[in-house]
Amino acid sequence: MNDVLTTLEPKAIWRHFQTLCNTPRPSYHEAELREHLIRWASGLGHQTYVDPVGNLLIRKVASQGMEDRETVVLQGHLDMVAQKNADIDHDFTKDPIVTQIIDGWVHATGTTLGADNGIGVAAAMAILESTDLAHGPIEALFTIEEETSLRGALQLEEGILKGKILLNLDSEDRGDVYIGCAGGMDINIEKHYPAVAADSSRKAFTITVSGLRGGHSGLDIHKGRASANVLIVRLLNLLKERCEFGLSAFAGGTLRNAISRDAQATININHNDQATLFAFIEGFKKATKAEFSTTEANLDVTLNAAELDSELRDADKDALLNAMFCAPHGVHRMSADLEGVTETSCNFGVINLRNTADGKKAFDACLLVRSLVDSAVEHLAYVAKSAFSLIQADVKLENGYPGWRPDPNAGLLKHFLTVHTDVMGHEANVKVIHAGLECGIIGAKYPGMEMVSFGPNIRGAHSPTERMEIDSVGDFWRLLVALLASVTKV
Repeated sequence: MNDVLTTLEPKAIWRHFQTLCNTPRPSYHEAELREHLIRWASGLGHQTYVDPVGNLLIRKVASQGMEDRETVVLQGHLDMVAQKNADIDHDFTKDPIVTQIIDGWVHATGTTLGADNGIGVAAAMAILESTDLAHGPIEALFTIEEETSLRGALQLEEGILKGKILLNLDSEDRGDVYIGCAGGMDINIEKHYPAVAADSSRKAFTITVSGLRGGHSGLDIHKGRASANVLIVRLLNLLKERCEFGLSAFAGGTLRNAISRDAQATININHNDQATLFAFIEGFKKATKAEFSTTEANLDVTLNAAELDSELRDADKDALLNAMFCAPHGVHRMSADLEGVTETSCNFGVINLRNTADGKKAFDACLLVRSLVDSAVEHLAYVAKSAFSLIQADVKLENGYPGWRPDPNAGLLKHFLTVHTDVMGHEANVKVIHAGLECGIIGAKYPGMEMVSFGPNIRGAHSPTERMEIDSVGDFWRLLVALLASVTKV
């Protein structure tokens, strides 16, 4: 078992993070970790409760002399994003995360690290286990499926939390405190098509767009990174203006909340159009590498021979490609109220066209809209729905969740800022994040609860470049301990 982290300081938090790395926990597979936490917490004498959807609540009594303090909810999510490099053999449902330390940062080896939000869970575990820290009553809330649908927060049982203060431990920048976040909605699209046999004189090729940086669809959407899904759709639309081809399959992206890093499409093409195809691919590669030279140094477009397979009818192919070309992706609007903050965006996260058992073709796609303004979520979701409704696809707007409206005058925020200055020696940056923290959803269920979100430095979340700065974890821990020790009286 990989134990490279257990020598780091503070030992308590790193030891628990190592346990999380050793316990597979992609979204929808949190049960093993949850059962481990129940056994562990029960062994410490803590009360545990699992609500009907599968969220875990662990209660710890106050330390001696702190019984009159407000109950604090420590909140994080159990699941992690499962992304890996193509050359890595890793089963996220079975294999532990293999960590390594490089220049003061903890990395995984070709996979996501799971610092989002494993470090928040580990910090709460260290508090729950402690015998020498001062704190009032603690409620540790660990939700499920945050990375895929926010189902844990959306279906959180009402009335189980007693605390009026919530510390969300799911942020990624030391020195920052978040007091607001975007809401969002999934757009899930499906359509089945008849398939036709390809002309046997044609030759099949697979076009691959690869080498992109990817990243978090909220935190990185404004950074000008390319989407492999957008590029493969763009390529196919431009190609159909130059020559005839049959479309057999395509696939791109794996998660609605990750900017797609790789995508590929398989086409069938006549012999006399192959020279046009080869020249076009080279030209497209050269143009897009120049277009994204600053943000995508490793962008690549390749062409390889493939097996001839059935294809879409030409009219269906053209209509589908046109619909995908119209689908929104990227920043839609920057905030007029918060300088430098993305207000509304859409991520074209997943696309697939594949064979079905009954000899047809099945198309599905998933987009994720985010906004600080709930009405803007609805607007952009319906823009996406309209594009695919034009081809009579089945479009569902699902898993909508509210944003977290910032309150710059909240008492908890003022207390946090004072403690931060005392511990860190400088003021914290007050921010609003363009991502779907669970605070907005929980806050809607528990009106009047005051919340802040903070954490250590994590970079590259939702991609195999994810890494966490070791020194910042120590700062995160000291700040959390000081906040709990200074919580106000009831």
